[in-house]
Amino acid sequence: MRQLALAALLSVFDASGARAEGPRLADDRWPVQSTGRLGVDLGLSVGLPATWQTGLGTGVGGGITIGRAQSLFVWGVRASWSTATESSLAWTVTHQDIRLRAAAGLQRAAGRGTLGLRLGVGPTVAHETRTRNQGARAGLTGSDLQTSTFATLPAADLEAVVNVRVAGPWFLTVGGGPSLALADGSAHGGWTAQLGAGWWP
Repeated sequence: MRQLALAALLSVFDASGARAEGPRLADDRWPVQSTGRLGVDLGLSVGLPATWQTGLGTGVGGGITIGRAQSLFVWGVRASWSTATESSLAWTVTHQDIRLRAAAGLQRAAGRGTLGLRLGVGPTVAHETRTRNQGARAGLTGSDLQTSTFATLPAADLEAVVNVRVAGPWFLTVGGGPSLALADGSAHGGWTAQLGAGWWP
């Protein structure tokens, strides 16, 4: 009888010890890992068209970053494509921007994420198509119905970037800030932003 009581008492202490450990932290269930020097990200890109002061261009964008996830300085290349359409009584105008950037940035680790500032410099290739409304019904053809132009503009973007590690090499990223393009001898200010996901092994 004495041995039975002793065994019951030990089982109570074992159960209370197991309960004292509590639930595992999220960091234990979703460990992050990054030892490589190459990161890739892709996501939704939005911004003001390069030569317009109105409208919203939407598309996709991404980049390749060289440097460790914990490094202070990183660099790489970025690209994005976006399109916007505006209409008036006479015309429907479709504008497309292809942004190509060489980028360099500073970042600082903060828990499971990093906070950074990135500068990108390079050309923006703008393509604009103007179509006269109801022109086809009126029998218009050629340049009377539709015109297209291409322009390559020197440009730069300055973005604040936040990366949050999710699990293993995967992370979520959000960034945005002002942009500047030179067209017809004058500067056109705008903004750009991106929300996406990435992989940094």
